Amino acid sequence: MKRLFILLALGLATVTMSAQDLRNSSNAYVGKIESDGTVRNGSNSCIGKIDRDGTIRNSSNSSIGKIDSDGTIRNQSNSSIGKVESDGTVRKNGSSVGKIDSDGTVRNGSNSTIGYAKGVPVRYAAVFFFFDFFKR
Repeated sequence: MKRLFILLALGLATVTMSAQDLRNSSNAYVGKIESDGTVRNGSNSCIGKIDRDGTIRNSSNSSIGKIDSDGTIRNQSNSSIGKVESDGTVRKNGSSVGKIDSDGTVRNGSNSTIGYAKGVPVRYAAVFFFFDFFKR
């Protein structure tokens, strides 16, 4: 039992610590989120970072927002600008603007596929696709 737990823990660490590609609806590469939270655009330039505590930083490493533990997304002034619910639904001003499915498919409010973020933490994918922290 102890060995199984250790193997599971190592497996989870591997999954969550690898860089994952972000793709648009045509499956073209638009960026990635690296294991340390660095966010890169389609040209592989650093456009920001999401720290382990949820702090969202721009390319100059200045704090520009935050992801709270309950999924609330906050801007630089600490005002709530949206939320990512546990089922992947993304809300702005209380209205659903999209959803990130468990397989990483990113959908807009009309349920059309706008991108893919397989293996990317849902909250990080939501910040990339639905909020304007990282101008692409």
